[in-house]
Amino acid sequence: MKTKTSIKILLVLTISLFVTSNSFAQETETKNYDQGFKLGIGINGGYAFADPYKLALGADARLQYDLSKRYSITLTSGFTNLFVDGKDNDLGFIPVKAGFKAFVWEDQFYVMGEAGAAFAVTNNYDKTSLLLSPSIGYATKHIDLSLRYEHYSDFVKLNSNGTTGIGFGQIALRVAYGFDL
Repeated sequence: MKTKTSIKILLVLTISLFVTSNSFAQETETKNYDQGFKLGIGINGGYAFADPYKLALGADARLQYDLSKRYSITLTSGFTNLFVDGKDNDLGFIPVKAGFKAFVWEDQFYVMGEAGAAFAVTNNYDKTSLLLSPSIGYATKHIDLSLRYEHYSDFVKLNSNGTTGIGFGQIALRVAYGFDL
């Protein structure tokens, strides 16, 4: 009986010591992170996965607000041109996207999801499309490299049987220079 009581007391003391030391460790590791805005100017190159489009080129500006060291919200806009082979006209549009960025490894590698609209502005094409864009990337203090997939749900494409359909995607690489505001 005396042994059981001793074990219980030892167990309670061990748990108490662990909880106390853990709470002190959390208090000393807490640091303030200055929230703020960043601006990134980038160029994009990609490949569209639907006929008649092939190559995509564009430029954008991304405003980023850091909520913490690991999480940010973004607002991105610019201009993208989808080039067409042959006699058809290219498709140029202005993407406007809001997103959420989360750094997942060593405060440099991130995943990001954006959603918004793509407003067609060339060749009397007046369609607006829903735009969804997941991406992965690597960022330093000034350089941001990312690979993303963009899906345009309402832009016209050519099906393999010659009919027209809607909705296609592209994969693109973005290289950007960023700085604090």
